[in-house]
Amino acid sequence: MKLSEELAWRGFVNQTTIKDLSILDGQPISFYFGVDPSADSMQIGNLAAAMMVRHFINAGHKAYLLVGGATGIIGDPDGKTNERNLKTLDEIAKNKAGITAQYKTVFAGKDFTLVDNYDWFKDINYVDFLREVGKNVPLSQMLSRDFVQARIGADGSGISYAEFSYSLIQGYDFLHLNREYGVSLQLCGADQWGNSITGVDLIRRLEGKEAHVYSLPLIVNKATGVKFGKSEGGAVWLDANKTSVYSFYQFWLNVDDASVVDLLKLYTLLPKDVIDTLEAEARSNPGARAAQKALAHEVTTLVHGADRTASVERVTSVLFGGEAFDSLSDGDIEVLAAEIPTVNIGTSLIDALVTTGIASSNGEAKRLIESGAISIAGEKISTDQTIETRSLVKKGKNSFVLIK
Repeated sequence: MKLSEELAWRGFVNQTTIKDLSILDGQPISFYFGVDPSADSMQIGNLAAAMMVRHFINAGHKAYLLVGGATGIIGDPDGKTNERNLKTLDEIAKNKAGITAQYKTVFAGKDFTLVDNYDWFKDINYVDFLREVGKNVPLSQMLSRDFVQARIGADGSGISYAEFSYSLIQGYDFLHLNREYGVSLQLCGADQWGNSITGVDLIRRLEGKEAHVYSLPLIVNKATGVKFGKSEGGAVWLDANKTSVYSFYQFWLNVDDASVVDLLKLYTLLPKDVIDTLEAEARSNPGARAAQKALAHEVTTLVHGADRTASVERVTSVLFGGEAFDSLSDGDIEVLAAEIPTVNIGTSLIDALVTTGIASSNGEAKRLIESGAISIAGEKISTDQTIETRSLVKKGKNSFVLIK
């Protein structure tokens, strides 16, 4: 499948300055994609853009992946109703390292060049920047931006000169990469369209060359109609210290039926025939959740590796699929211990239920036990007992205690 066809089939076609997408099927194009170090990890919104980038790389185009050390010092104001708090240089350095590591994971085995815009901004002369860049960006263009209008309007919180100038910095990135590496295309999220166009105009004005922008569509949860990418606990991060591998896997496993096929196309590299088969299975037997399982497996493997994915799959099978608790390895047990309440071996069943909040009192715990609502390692329990081995206590479908 040609790249233009692949992008259309997967749902990656959105706003772009390219009039005929078949140009993407021809000679290699040098392009760039950037992430600001506003945190030490990317979120799954960034991951969607990264998957789009992978298709460009797979088609033979040359990728320059940018970490925005300079833009991160200011902070992108687009979509923000208030001025950002400035991060320290140490924070930015830590965040850059985190994002760089994730680039290397998500694009493992692919040909790309890492760049940091701080490298060309750290020694730039302010007067020269105003003379070359500021002189060639119309104020009317900057004032027309939606976020600027919202911030300077009657009910707005105002905007600093630094944040107002953010698009000039990003525009210069495009200009610099065009001059140094022949980059003529920027890939970006839908929210970066305005900033990216600044670079296109600068390249046209100063270099007399044609450059283009290709943006990722806004991904919407079909069940709720809101922007996709949030869990009940907030953002879904690629860093396991922010979103555990288990929670990351569960997020994808629990996506709704209406969205799962679209997400398979966007977030995995599975070919069309495989996704078509999964779509057919989802329609004929939605209860089996084959599409969700494939989605969770593929995305978690890409971000966290095959071994950690296999571990959370085993843990999930024990918790929700009827697999035996003793099939878990010591490593699996540690994964489980981080996700559910844990008590020590030698604790009575009643105490285990009460201390973990499954029962509100000893009396309620006793009634749950006597009614057959509690099981240990899959066996129904009718009387209180001291639990002497590593095991899993379960109430209903979703309440668990690990005895460890």
